Amino acid sequence: MTAYSSLEARFSRLAALEGAAGILGWDAQAMMPDGAAESRGEQLAVLHGLAHEILTAPATADDLAAAEAEGGLETWPAANLYEMRRAHTHASAVPQALVEARSRAVSRSEMVWREARRDADFARLAPYLEELLRLQREIGQAKGAALGLDPYDALLDGYDPGMRRSIIDPLFSDLTSWLPGLIAEARERQESRPAPVPLDGPFPIETQRQLGLTLMRALGFDETRGRLDISLHPFCGGATDDVRITTRYDEADFSRALMGVLHETGHALYEQGRPAEWRHQPVGSARGMSLHESQSLIVEMQACRSREFVAYLAPLLRHAFGRSGPAWEAENLYRLYTRVVPGFIRVDADEATYPAHILLRYRLETAMIAGDLAVADLPGAFNDGMRDLLGLDVPDDRLGCLQDIHWPSGAFGYFPTYTLGAMAAAQLFRAARTAEPALPGCLAQGDFAPLRTWLRTHIHGRGSLLGTDALLAEATGAPLGTAAFRAHLEARYLGE
Repeated sequence: MTAYSSLEARFSRLAALEGAAGILGWDAQAMMPDGAAESRGEQLAVLHGLAHEILTAPATADDLAAAEAEGGLETWPAANLYEMRRAHTHASAVPQALVEARSRAVSRSEMVWREARRDADFARLAPYLEELLRLQREIGQAKGAALGLDPYDALLDGYDPGMRRSIIDPLFSDLTSWLPGLIAEARERQESRPAPVPLDGPFPIETQRQLGLTLMRALGFDETRGRLDISLHPFCGGATDDVRITTRYDEADFSRALMGVLHETGHALYEQGRPAEWRHQPVGSARGMSLHESQSLIVEMQACRSREFVAYLAPLLRHAFGRSGPAWEAENLYRLYTRVVPGFIRVDADEATYPAHILLRYRLETAMIAGDLAVADLPGAFNDGMRDLLGLDVPDDRLGCLQDIHWPSGAFGYFPTYTLGAMAAAQLFRAARTAEPALPGCLAQGDFAPLRTWLRTHIHGRGSLLGTDALLAEATGAPLGTAAFRAHLEARYLGE
């Protein structure tokens, strides 16, 4: 057995451990009784610890050095070896005790967050979040020292390999220079027209669920390798060949659950479309969270809020809920689904105001990791930012800094990938339309095959063979930028 083949076997075992942890993590958020939280936290800590042991074992380091010295690998194995080295560098920078301590802290923090969010009681979460932030800063400092990065960039690299604040800041600065004006103009245009007719509920949850499953099938979700469930915060998780997506239902508004299902199905299609022969190796993994978010947003925002798709969706809604009349016509539904209205909840935000939510969270989490913002001051800073960026006065912390699970889950460095993903989605959808001129007409028929096939070829099936910018340049002709996103927003909100 060569050093490289030994590494492949070891990383295949790691993938199995990560998959088991993924299913346990899904269960903790979707099915697990509250009384099992402590033991589940211990189970996850042990799994994460075992994975860390394998990844940082002396034999792994020896095999990496030997495989790199041997050379001679073809394109995919060479890229796999590169990703193995990257994973080893990240892991070996952090002591195992710190890995397990963080895992336990995340389990505690997530469970307390559920109660704190329900009761709008940030003080209940604060001590748990303080402890988790302390651990995250230690991890960021340790990884930063190993990677030659500042702590936030080191954490960001764990979610989006190669992404840096030096890349994000100019993109976000450009976005900030034109987005407020676009939002204002879009809202002025809306106000000059009759308001869309609201949809009358209630909408039975089981009907919403069946509608979501219908659209998942239309998108191409493989139900033999995944499932749909309910959680407090929608997400896509699970394991290789067992992709779990969740949404949350509201009988007064079916669109929240529906758009959540479409968004998470975009993530799931990426996971189900990864290269089969490399699915248990690092090179077969998704290429970072910016591209992962691009796949959810290309489905939810680019495709499923288009006029063409809404024309397909309208009769499905009328049939499912037994409704008719002007409110249920495609044009009214399109205007409802593309309405620009600043709101408190990030996951319910329209695509024009959504980046403001991310700009705020990016600003706050970089300050927390740098030690410039204390956890106790987070609610006030969050509320100030919502007032500055969206003109909203946050009434309580449930609608403010408690709304997201990311920080209680220790996911510092994740938030910017949402808006980076929106930019990438616009570039990719434009390239797909150019390559497949019939695509809009297919969406009007509920036929996602051309879009799905194009994405499988250019994104899903490429795994982590290339870096984000190289993959985008190969698929679209340009690295990540704001131009396509701006053109998309202007066409949809100012040109119609």
